[in-house]
Amino acid sequence: MRRSAWLLAVALLAASCGSDDEPESADAGGLTVFAAASLAEVFEQLAPEATFNFAGSDELATQIREGAPADVYAAAGPRYANELASEGFLDAPRVFATNRLVLIVPADNPAGIESVEDLGGEGVKLVIGAEGVPVGDYTRSVLETMGAEDVLDNVVSNEEDVKGVLGKVVSGDADAGFVYVTDSIAARDEVRAIELPVQPLVEYPIGIVKDSERYEAAEALIELVLGEKGRQALEEAGFGLP
Repeated sequence: MRRSAWLLAVALLAASCGSDDEPESADAGGLTVFAAASLAEVFEQLAPEATFNFAGSDELATQIREGAPADVYAAAGPRYANELASEGFLDAPRVFATNRLVLIVPADNPAGIESVEDLGGEGVKLVIGAEGVPVGDYTRSVLETMGAEDVLDNVVSNEEDVKGVLGKVVSGDADAGFVYVTDSIAARDEVRAIELPVQPLVEYPIGIVKDSERYEAAEALIELVLGEKGRQALEEAGFGLP
């Protein structure tokens, strides 16, 4: 074999052995991941050895600005990730998942809620996300689009993250609430989901915090989330893919 042909063969073999491999796991031990509450189940499944801080995307962004140690930030909307990136706290974020908003009621549905219109009934207790929290902003956007903002008069609690909304409905402290479809799936038979006639664009971006001392490990975790294993886990949990 001529030398040039031999070198080409070696190069092609090396490329085939390395570049197409999807990461099956990430060395996430010691990584601190700040992630939207709606990502709790799927992220803990993908990287159980990581340290997680699950909360509202707005609250997590504030903590990063104030110097809280974090390696990776994953949000339930682009607003705060883009702001952190423009302020120099976060590398350019990448969208890795989508979601849908649903109305949920307790499994036994004591208030007889069947649609958004029913939320305006006398005595109905509605719980939603607070303003500035992605799920709360998505909820208000949908109600405005539907011309149903009057149902906000029946809001009894504004929660700091989507898990707070879910918890109030599951416990019976509220007759209904707006959550992501993934949260309704995770709640199994404790709630019933009601589809909405309009949907906001719910996108999940992820990025590396610039002050991270485990940059390579953070990159590996993001590649895992974006790769085949991550996409499969996200789909199984009910997320959409960008």
